[in-house]
Amino acid sequence: MAPSNDRYGRSGELIAMSGGEGGARYACAACHGARGEGNGFDAPRLAGLPAGYLQKQMEDYAAGLRPHTVMRDVARFLDSDERVLVANHYAALPPRALAPATTEATTERTAALYARACQQCHGVDAVGAPSGPPLAGQPAFYTAQQLRDWQLSKRRGDGLHEMLRVAQELQAEDIRTLGLYLAQIPPRPAPAVR
Repeated sequence: MAPSNDRYGRSGELIAMSGGEGGARYACAACHGARGEGNGFDAPRLAGLPAGYLQKQMEDYAAGLRPHTVMRDVARFLDSDERVLVANHYAALPPRALAPATTEATTERTAALYARACQQCHGVDAVGAPSGPPLAGQPAFYTAQQLRDWQLSKRRGDGLHEMLRVAQELQAEDIRTLGLYLAQIPPRPAPAVR
């Protein structure tokens, strides 16, 4: 099919809602919600994340640097221009997250662990920084799974392999409690420097 010049057919929102050339089965909204809020379990919140970060993740899925069968197919159905449109759409949405699946309390030890291991790249209160995306308000299960994927080198693509190093220093309980801790921080817009 030839690319459309129709502004409705080429909008990031329409692609996110319809799945673009992949069809409704691959619509972003099916897992990430109509407003990018995620599903509260294994599909992260996309609303309010930096556009460049979102685009890079789609490029990594398409190239196989970030493993996920469905996301690989979704990213491959979109061309690079469409990935930009979708990234810009989600970045422009206000960051809303679903309520955490659990209100299990975390300890001061978890807050200190975040400050020591994560804050430099992901910012105070997990709002993001130039070197790392926001983590606040992401589902606990999703965050824990991503940390395990970094530990095992299933996720790659952070350039200096900092996430591999940090994740490999974490114990299983650290990963679980970091997921809980981050899920309970309300999301806010990423800093403008992103």
